[in-house]
Amino acid sequence: MCGVWLIKAGATTAHPPQPEPSAGPPAAAAGVAPQAAPGPALAPSPPVRLRIPAIAVNARVAPVTVDGAGQLGTPPTGRHDLTGWYQDGASPGARGVAVIVGHVDDQRGPSVFYLLGRLRPGRTISVTRADEHTATFTVDSVRSYPKAAFPSRQVYAPTGRAELRLITCGGQYDHRTGYQSNIVVSAHLTSTR
Repeated sequence: MCGVWLIKAGATTAHPPQPEPSAGPPAAAAGVAPQAAPGPALAPSPPVRLRIPAIAVNARVAPVTVDGAGQLGTPPTGRHDLTGWYQDGASPGARGVAVIVGHVDDQRGPSVFYLLGRLRPGRTISVTRADEHTATFTVDSVRSYPKAAFPSRQVYAPTGRAELRLITCGGQYDHRTGYQSNIVVSAHLTSTR
């Protein structure tokens, strides 16, 4: 899978917060701990709501897929209340790496993942699923990767346990090509209810 290109036209007034250089190990290191015991994985079920209390996110989740060019789809631009789950991958809470994307901003202002770069290791993310179970994840790392060198294999590689990746745009903004980086939050399943 190729790197994620979320939007081409970002807000011009301010840059979204970026991860701190010490915001945990890279996604690959956070996600491939073979000695780590698998978390309490659930059976597959589509996600319906994403909550991240530390950055005041409470958003609906809609399915997205990969387009003909191999790019991961996104929710419709302008839907500041919506995230997108890669429906051909793992369900949040099931074994595997589940991927949820969201816009950082658009011409009208900040969007659902505008503050994603402020997340820190140890914070929690909860995903409510269609089967009414809630999967709670703990953040391992928050990283920024250049789009031109997006480490797809590291970010999306299977890990043997239930994990979550949240992805949005970040870095410098260019009026012709959009944001130059992607912010990736890596988290692992810590509880279910």
